[in-house]
Amino acid sequence: MIKISGFSYIRNGFDYDVPFLESIQSILPICDEFVIAVGDSSDGTREAIEALNSPKLKIIDTVWDNKMKKNGKIFAQQTNIALDNISGNWAFHLQADEVIHENDLPLLLEFIRENDDVHEVDGMLFPFIHFWGGYNYYRTSRRVHRFEIRVFKNNKCIRSYRDSQGFRIYSGKDTYEQGKEKGVKLKVKKIDIPVYHYNVRSPSSMVNKIQKMALCYNDGKIVNVENADTILQKIDRLEMFQGRHPNVMQQKVDSQDWQFTFDPTKPVWHKPKDRFMQPIEDFLGYRFGEYKNYRLIR
Repeated sequence: MIKISGFSYIRNGFDYDVPFLESIQSILPICDEFVIAVGDSSDGTREAIEALNSPKLKIIDTVWDNKMKKNGKIFAQQTNIALDNISGNWAFHLQADEVIHENDLPLLLEFIRENDDVHEVDGMLFPFIHFWGGYNYYRTSRRVHRFEIRVFKNNKCIRSYRDSQGFRIYSGKDTYEQGKEKGVKLKVKKIDIPVYHYNVRSPSSMVNKIQKMALCYNDGKIVNVENADTILQKIDRLEMFQGRHPNVMQQKVDSQDWQFTFDPTKPVWHKPKDRFMQPIEDFLGYRFGEYKNYRLIR
């Protein structure tokens, strides 16, 4: 019998301006349960999740350890807390700014059913659409990841990798915690269902997000961020989004109250290597040195 457990983590979701409620609701219809680790929040995040009033939801209250914020390790820890509390034989992970389109849920269910008894398949690899600046643009440069594992079979010791950068299989939780092994990459099939990654905020909210996220990677040091009016413009490559957003996101899309346009003649490449490599990769249709935390089954 197939049982699908969604799982995620969040802390001060409103303060970070992430669509965590929309994220949960996007996959709740196909989940038998959804477990979320809710950190010690002060902005009404926990109350808002409770207000969804779904019997499928299970909240795990946590307190974030400031000692684990270096290198973003806290994100993996919180992911694992939620993962350890699921009961399904299939695990579906979405981060708080990721959404699945309702039109793709039937295909996803079909894919899970087809591979439930396929021993060599550990999980599924999803393509990503990275929105930026506004809901009409998405980023397509070599600086963003193209694929990530978001669904896997919950029948092995699988742990969140690094700063919640995908997942790997370990011989045990103790060896994972002690850092005694690197873990084994999951064997996955690629599925043509995109994850809608909404890194979309007003300029002032983006400054707030960058400063707060830096605290999780920078030993608690405050990071100075440039003028909010220009921060969204300093980006390498964007394309216009021609599709339709998930229904759960439509209210946020309609309520965008800032203007953003991208001039493709004035890209900002933060590394000369990327500016040089991008047209070569576009021509060849191949990304050099792409990080792949998975083993793809053809």
